[in-house]
Amino acid sequence: MAKVRATRHNGRKGKNGVFRAGHNDRTFDEEQADHIDPSKSYMNVYWDCYQGLNYTDADGNRPERKYSFDQVELAYYARQFGDSIDAQNERHIASRHMERIRSVEDVIKDPKTCPEETIYQLGTKDEHEDYRVLMQVAVEMFEEAEKRYGTNMKILTWALHMDEGTAHIHERHVFFADDGHGFLFPKQEKACEALGFERPDPSKKQSKFNNRKQSFDAELRELFIEIAEKYGVSIEKVPLEGKTHLEKNDYILAKQKEEIASKQAELDELTLKISDIDSIAEEAAEKAYEKACEIVTSTAKMETIMDDIEIVKQYRDECIAPEHAGPEERKRFAGKLLGEVMRKLARDTTDLLEKVKKMLTVPEVKKKNQEEIAKVVKVSLHERLARGKIEADKQNQARWAAEAEQWIKRKNTERGER
Repeated sequence: MAKVRATRHNGRKGKNGVFRAGHNDRTFDEEQADHIDPSKSYMNVYWDCYQGLNYTDADGNRPERKYSFDQVELAYYARQFGDSIDAQNERHIASRHMERIRSVEDVIKDPKTCPEETIYQLGTKDEHEDYRVLMQVAVEMFEEAEKRYGTNMKILTWALHMDEGTAHIHERHVFFADDGHGFLFPKQEKACEALGFERPDPSKKQSKFNNRKQSFDAELRELFIEIAEKYGVSIEKVPLEGKTHLEKNDYILAKQKEEIASKQAELDELTLKISDIDSIAEEAAEKAYEKACEIVTSTAKMETIMDDIEIVKQYRDECIAPEHAGPEERKRFAGKLLGEVMRKLARDTTDLLEKVKKMLTVPEVKKKNQEEIAKVVKVSLHERLARGKIEADKQNQARWAAEAEQWIKRKNTERGER
């Protein structure tokens, strides 16, 4: 067989939000997905960290799975990170930051802490490796990855899809590390650091294009290719026509230039004119007032519920106290149950929140307060622009002087050569 391309790419979210495991084990209405051929879905192979492999037998019958991929991943997050989430919520309650309280479901839906999804493929729609070889390669690779990185990474689910254009595998995993309080929590970069990975360019600071995860991905890709070649797959390593291969540092620099150009375009759009100060001040005043309302509302809400939470907290502490009689398992259960009551108290204040907001947004009150804020903002903007102009003039003078000096040196050199 001719050489094929080994595809491996990662992602956490798309235009519709974070990627959900339910797409991979087909726990959704397949008829609504144009790219899927439901008549071939029986050929798909599923695996998860609790139930193992799931595939159809020779008669086309698939064993029933007790839990879906979504349920498996939620269960793992609850078991592995539940203590960290509970401890975080305790600290938020103690510091009166109720808005920061999160559940396991919140954490698994957050793009920063949700599982990462990787797609593996050998070949393209027109020319690809046998799906059985792809699965053998993937299974061996996943086992090796667990051996190497299992202290800080867990493969949660994977699925071989045979009902789309080309056979491919969706694999989902989570990185984790110590949260600083003795518990484990999803932390990608800290996990890669704990596993011994360095940035592609250690001399430069960490950035989107220079981080330890890049080094991890590079090592995984090499492992994927190495195992594929062991199974006799011939991998195409020459860059696609029309694309130039960039060395690591060149690639990083190119990406940085793209980012700088993008940021510069944003800055150009946001360039301010002096004549815009009044309108900017009024807009800033409106936003400042809205933020102030949020803070006041949050404070009022907090003071209202803190007494109730404190009562529940005292009762919970009594239940789990060492001197309190009863089995430890029951005491732990009571502690978690009462902790959940505390969190629900913190969340069941929406009606009160709306009432306070409405009171603070009465048109006459809002207008008067915004006018006062705008006066302060205008003065502040004028002062800041004045300071910025002085600083910009100094920098421009220094740059022009340096450019002039370089121009004189160049001209003198040209004259000498003549």
